[in-house]
Amino acid sequence: MKLGVNLPQTTTFDLAHDVTAFAREAERIGFDSLWAYDRVLTPDDQSGPHGLYGMPDVPWPERYGYTTDPLVTLSMAAAVTERAELGTGVIVAPLHLPVRLAKMLSALDAASGGRLIAGLGAGWSVDEFEATAPRPLRERGAALDEFLDIAAAVWGPDPVSFDNGRYRVTSARINPKPARRIPVFLGGGRGEAALRRIARRADGWLPTAVPPQQVGETLRHLRTLAAEAGRDPDAIACVFQVGVATAPSVPKIVEEIEALAKAGVDHVYVTLPSAVSSLAELIDTAGALMTAAEDAGLH
Repeated sequence: MKLGVNLPQTTTFDLAHDVTAFAREAERIGFDSLWAYDRVLTPDDQSGPHGLYGMPDVPWPERYGYTTDPLVTLSMAAAVTERAELGTGVIVAPLHLPVRLAKMLSALDAASGGRLIAGLGAGWSVDEFEATAPRPLRERGAALDEFLDIAAAVWGPDPVSFDNGRYRVTSARINPKPARRIPVFLGGGRGEAALRRIARRADGWLPTAVPPQQVGETLRHLRTLAAEAGRDPDAIACVFQVGVATAPSVPKIVEEIEALAKAGVDHVYVTLPSAVSSLAELIDTAGALMTAAEDAGLH
């Protein structure tokens, strides 16, 4: 089991110091991956469709309104680490101009020596889409497919060329290229269309808040869909985000990781920064989690 952890990327931490300090410590402790997520804003009006995940009147987590950019955060971590993979969990691809996002991800992979995991999602916030997205929320699935098409071209050999009627490159050099083939994991997966996209186009699934039994069932279904699409079903992997929003119980986290391992998951990361109040507490909790995971034979 690979074990990862989120980086501190909210303004409750000292971003000028804590991101790099924790990245160093997490790698020293033995974590395999470091993660950051994409959040543009938090609306003051959270009624009706402005609620969390578009659910009426469901409040957003307070931390979402104090979040720095994931690629800036991961770039800081890349500069002070050598081994740990760097994951976006997730970037909402439809909120970004596709060529620009593809180029930035490629640059981060090149600068880190081939350590990027591109976790991508289609998004859900009407407010974020209205603020920044090239296409409306109702087209988010098509926008994600569009990004995957364009990224494949940008990350491929020069000269790059494509024309989808919306974006066009006749023939150009777009560099730097990734240091390796960037693995792509797609979030969501609650609907059949999303699952089929993962099975056809991604290296795997990046879920959260899904019971372990359902994770196993969905993975089996994804692999069946992959085989139907002519792909090797065993190539479909799963990276699971273990969400922790309150004071973390290390034994309970380890129990969840054990259940996920039995369901076929081989890589998890834990959102520890959202549940602690200082860098010192974050480092201590991360160390305790790694020790407990190793004692349980999970790492």
